[in-house]
Amino acid sequence: MAQPLLFTVKRRAPEFVTPSKPTPHEIKLLSDIDDQDGLRFQIPVIQFYKYDPNMAGKDPVDVIRKALAETLVFYYPFAGRLREGPGRKLMVDCNEDGVLFIEADADVSLKDFGDALQPPFPCLEELLFDVPGSSEVLNTPVMVIQVTRLNCGGFICALRLNHTMSDAAGLTQFMSALGEISRGMKQPSIPPLWQRELLDARNPPRVTCTHREYEQLPDPKGTIIPLDDMAHRSFFFGPTELAAIRALLPPHQQKRSNFETLTACLWRCRTISLQPDADEEVRIICIVDSRSKFNPPLPKGFYGNAFAFPVAVTTAGKLIKNPMGYALELVQKAKSDVTQEYMHSVADLMVLKGRPHFTVLRSFLVSDVTRAGFGDVDFGWGKAFYGGPAKGGVGAVPGVASFYIPFVNGKGEKGLVIPVCLPAQAMERFVVELDSVLNNNVNKPTQSGPGSAFITSSL
Repeated sequence: MAQPLLFTVKRRAPEFVTPSKPTPHEIKLLSDIDDQDGLRFQIPVIQFYKYDPNMAGKDPVDVIRKALAETLVFYYPFAGRLREGPGRKLMVDCNEDGVLFIEADADVSLKDFGDALQPPFPCLEELLFDVPGSSEVLNTPVMVIQVTRLNCGGFICALRLNHTMSDAAGLTQFMSALGEISRGMKQPSIPPLWQRELLDARNPPRVTCTHREYEQLPDPKGTIIPLDDMAHRSFFFGPTELAAIRALLPPHQQKRSNFETLTACLWRCRTISLQPDADEEVRIICIVDSRSKFNPPLPKGFYGNAFAFPVAVTTAGKLIKNPMGYALELVQKAKSDVTQEYMHSVADLMVLKGRPHFTVLRSFLVSDVTRAGFGDVDFGWGKAFYGGPAKGGVGAVPGVASFYIPFVNGKGEKGLVIPVCLPAQAMERFVVELDSVLNNNVNKPTQSGPGSAFITSSL
């Protein structure tokens, strides 16, 4: 195994970047989808940029810092602070306190990270510094940005956002606006819209759909994933790997989407690796963007959280003993549950039940960010070499979530890279199980033991 990459990052003292012009001082309520317990955490995103000779003499730190102040004129709630009112209701105190910004330099080149840039990233805590006291949900900056110059002339832009403020689509909208203003535009091409009341509970609230994703379950066996001894790895799935998984499905299921096919496979392999009792319930939670589910669709420019956590539930025994097509049907059914009425029902449940966290017990949560566009953000140096989530397993309960991230491997094959976070021994079993799924149908030798055909990185 290659030696881990080590490097030194020198940071300037963190500073607050405030809007470049006066903005309204007001209180803005989050929606009843925004402020649920499962979104009260910081989500990290990272982008790597190559040196561009056309930008010689321009400093990415100065360009982005100046553009940030101008962008915050339009997105001024991001310069505010979250407060909590009666009934755990979250709101933004738009007070122009600012976004936390960190200037840094690293003694490393982009090429030192290798051709296969994907989570987990070495020294992530140095590239996105956790300023003491900044990671609480309330009364702290809702956004932290660190721009790190590399000694090759490239740079890294890492960002951390309080998830109650925006989902992936909303965050990308902001970052794209930041890129546009960095490149000289006077205002974002998509004007931001707050309008969080579109996803507020009805009056009176009424739960009209089944929401097993919010069941509050006891854990008599202590089966929530432990936080210590966790292994982080990323797995690449290109055309060959997807074809191998589809070969295990009956003909009528082989046209299902990549997301559904991969989710069924990973859920089954992950369950096997965790070795639950056969009678224990296991869950797959699929993040589904609801913007297009509304009639009319949510307006362009809306940057709040607009997704649901639909869930499929079965027993570990049924999931493991049945063919993969069984898991696939459950995944497809969960995704199809999300409608406009479903979203209103979730908002109503939040108000009636005290804004509960989604169920984490024996749960696996997957989020497809292939269309989010993190890698398309251009500050003037072109699109990102890598842009997307900084790690898997993030959330209020680490280890539950995986992201599906667009990726091109060293051979030039387009596919997905998926970070997975599991206890170390379970990860070893997961590698073996996934290897057997792929190599039952892929007639190619592995290069260096189990899983080498598809494992792309590990730390």
